Amino acid sequence: MTRTRCDRTPAWAQLEAAYQADGKDFDLRDAFAADPQRFAQFSQAAPLVFADLSKNRIDAATQELLFQLARESGLLAHRDAMFAGEVINTTEQREVWHTLLRPPADATTASAHEAQALAQVHGTLDAMLAFAEAVRADGAIADIVNIGIGGSDLGPQMAVLALDAFATTGKRMHFVSNVDGHELAATLAKLKASSTLFLVASKTFTTIETMTNAQSAKRWFTTQGGVDIARHFAALTTNVAAANDFGITTTFGFWDWVGGRYSLWSAIGLPLAIAIGADGFRAFLAGAHAMDQHFRSAPLEANLPVRLGLLDVWYRNFHGFTSRSIAPYHSALRRLPAYLQQLEMESNGKRVDASGAELPFGTSPVPWGESGTNGQHAYFQMLHQGTDVVPVEFVAVKKARHTLGAHHPLLLANVLAQAQALMVGKADAGGHKHFPGNRPSTFLLLDDLTPASLGALIALQEHRVFVSGALWGINSFDQWGVELGKVLAKDIAPRLDSGDTTGLDGSTAGLLGMLRA
Repeated sequence: MTRTRCDRTPAWAQLEAAYQADGKDFDLRDAFAADPQRFAQFSQAAPLVFADLSKNRIDAATQELLFQLARESGLLAHRDAMFAGEVINTTEQREVWHTLLRPPADATTASAHEAQALAQVHGTLDAMLAFAEAVRADGAIADIVNIGIGGSDLGPQMAVLALDAFATTGKRMHFVSNVDGHELAATLAKLKASSTLFLVASKTFTTIETMTNAQSAKRWFTTQGGVDIARHFAALTTNVAAANDFGITTTFGFWDWVGGRYSLWSAIGLPLAIAIGADGFRAFLAGAHAMDQHFRSAPLEANLPVRLGLLDVWYRNFHGFTSRSIAPYHSALRRLPAYLQQLEMESNGKRVDASGAELPFGTSPVPWGESGTNGQHAYFQMLHQGTDVVPVEFVAVKKARHTLGAHHPLLLANVLAQAQALMVGKADAGGHKHFPGNRPSTFLLLDDLTPASLGALIALQEHRVFVSGALWGINSFDQWGVELGKVLAKDIAPRLDSGDTTGLDGSTAGLLGMLRA
């Protein structure tokens, strides 16, 4: 597999010339006035997701150059290598095969290795879903507490909230991730030991934050009169021996080729399976698989993950936009921005390419945001009138799953109006009420927020991040930047008891002294 870093292709130089000639002064209002068919040309349907890209600072010529950039960078070969289970995570010598968690058991496979891996996936999936159904049917269990961090928390927490309308058992779901004891203590205060199930989610069963919380939960359980650890604790881990030492006998594992931020589709998704049931979880996987097939087979010109990823490169490297605001106009998607922060910044927040060479251009933008009209009354002031241009990604859902008649039309009117206002602006000679307009946005529309459509939406975002990372020539599947602070924390923790500041810098030593005082 040959990859060419995007800045070393002929198309990169052509894009730089296009930006200087027309791109930096591109005005969306003029573009719509000149082309009545712009909406049709720059929008498309993908599985379970419709996307309007017409309010972005791009024209047909630039889009074609971006497609050329993708071809010259070797995007298609890199994509095919991922789906084939090749070792594209080169710093850890691992396959990147989270897409293999999503096909049905009878899916056609390209090799005996893939067929064997898919069979293992469905063996674990069937066992995990059978356990989920047993928990759902167990009237003695009222509360489920997921203890994890990072991908073992953000994914299942976001998805459980998003699909609350499909939760039918009445069981209460709780998520604890922070090593700050205030979070766990506040959660435990609401629970009874006899009716609580704890899920400890850690691939290695050594993650310091997760295991600290798990040990405290275990102590609370026994102190509160809880009996039978094996019944009230389960583990999502590959370290079965460590889980057994903890007292856990029910474990569900996953594989080294499943990165943490891509693990929601694996046993890490057990909280979601308990919430929405086995059929709902399989529909969730099916929606993601449909988007996988679209990404894998659609031509570049009609491939939504590719178009979004190329737009990210265009904005980050040519326009110099450093962030993107995520605005989901559905309260159930309120954790989506946080989920996308890990997905994108942990994947593409890299300063060297896959060979270790320092990059001469920017990589991951900063995704950030808030749900619905809440954001309008907080940070939209800056989006409309601030000195920085921040592309916005709106997410809207056509169908409401409530019966409060006037609310949903008002919500949809707001999301349409905000996208329109960012683009058209408003003139005011006095300045204070002047909206410059020409602020770009993307509009993602779901017909309904269901397990299948949520699966498709998340897979779309995964693949869009893959595209930009592939063009930048980086390894999007390691996360070494997470490690250094954790290593240093292990050194500092005993110093808080001993007061030893030997070898510390002056600031850290001073702060440690103040914390001990």
